[in-house]
Amino acid sequence: MATFYLPATLRALVAGGGDQLEAAGATVGEALRQLERQHPRLAGWVLDERGGLRRHVSLFVNDSLAAPESPLAPGDQVHIVPAISGGAPAAPAASTDAVEVLAGTKKGLFVLRGPRGGRLAIAARRFAGQPVEYAVRDPRSGLCFAAVTHGHFGPHLFSSGDAAAPEDRWEQAAGPAFPPDADATLERIWVVEPGSEDGVLWAGVAPAALFRSADGGRSWELVRGLWEEPSRPRWQPGFGGLCLHSICPWPGEPAKLAVGISSAGVWVTEDAGASWRRGTDGLVARYVPEEARAANISFCVHKLLRAERQPTTLYMQFHGGVYRSDDAGLTWNDIGTGKGLPSDFGFPLALDPRDPARAFVIPLVADVDRVTPEGRLRVYETFDRGGSWQPLAAGLPQQDCYLTILRQAFSQDGGDPLGLYFGAESGDLYASADGGRSWSAAITGLPPILSVRAHRLDGRAAEEAGAAPAPLA
Repeated sequence: MATFYLPATLRALVAGGGDQLEAAGATVGEALRQLERQHPRLAGWVLDERGGLRRHVSLFVNDSLAAPESPLAPGDQVHIVPAISGGAPAAPAASTDAVEVLAGTKKGLFVLRGPRGGRLAIAARRFAGQPVEYAVRDPRSGLCFAAVTHGHFGPHLFSSGDAAAPEDRWEQAAGPAFPPDADATLERIWVVEPGSEDGVLWAGVAPAALFRSADGGRSWELVRGLWEEPSRPRWQPGFGGLCLHSICPWPGEPAKLAVGISSAGVWVTEDAGASWRRGTDGLVARYVPEEARAANISFCVHKLLRAERQPTTLYMQFHGGVYRSDDAGLTWNDIGTGKGLPSDFGFPLALDPRDPARAFVIPLVADVDRVTPEGRLRVYETFDRGGSWQPLAAGLPQQDCYLTILRQAFSQDGGDPLGLYFGAESGDLYASADGGRSWSAAITGLPPILSVRAHRLDGRAAEEAGAAPAPLA
């Protein structure tokens, strides 16, 4: 039997509304006909009267674009997704879902709430006047974490069960902090990432180091294996310093982890951080003279993400290049050159949690300018693992728009259709509730935005945000 994953539109046609169905057949088309017999309301939605695929529908078997005549094997995963082809997208409409967006800015944390696809309101502002480098909610515990860098007193990590709670109800963690023998001082907390084990979180900091918490973020311990990596004395900082900004746990296998460091490259461990391998084969550092590239160890990773449903697949936004790894981060394939991008330089990156073949980037002009190309704000999407890229621009400014979007300022909410959110240094935050087909300004006038993380709200919080309840993402 193969497993078919349905978009929201088709779920409504199936009794029970499930997003997964099983069917067997020698080809995808045969299995789809079986699904039609089992669920008659599906007839005509994916296949037309002659058995062909509807014009605006795409099929993926595992990670490959497929057709009705494509062979199908037991255990295959088939994703049915709306194709990007078609006419102009409809104007964005407010959804019945509600969303909370945590926007870390140079002047505090802004807790934004409202309907998906609609305007967001400021539910709270916390840590006013201080840079909040990163804020995120751990979906397992519900705790929100905020990395705050006080201008006089340095970086500190706080947590609260309610992001809008008064600051005196936020608890300060014991760390991350370097032990005395490390002979280092914490400069900035770049990222906090929930691990694959209950209670485990990871934190990436500057100078480039990894910390682990085993008690839900209350206390932190330096990962010695990476800190004492023999090549460390030769690591070089990027423009933003020597920083560990991307952490990619492996679902269900807590000993496996990949991290991105600017500008020391990608590092992979399979023994919970005791030992590490550098994963830079295939990366081309165009900022280094060609004759010096063979000996180069300065690989300026801008953002690194793992595909949730296919952990061996990782995507990277590089300092000049967009790349994909098919072996968990050890070697890399160029998916940016000549694929339809106006520039392969940029910082942010987002993935569809349900589709390993789908990714999003926001190109910027390299290298000195670092603004949106041609004065046009466009998100670019791939449906085929980087084989091609298409612009998503409906509702975004297309004239005299020169924005910069930083590496942590792009997020998705896990919804179906996928909700996408990004914030600019201008203080403007844009949102899409339909996977990027249409956009709107969710809020404007914030301080420069450093990070954006979104999640859907449940019952009471959704009502307070002005929308009907939606399940937690």
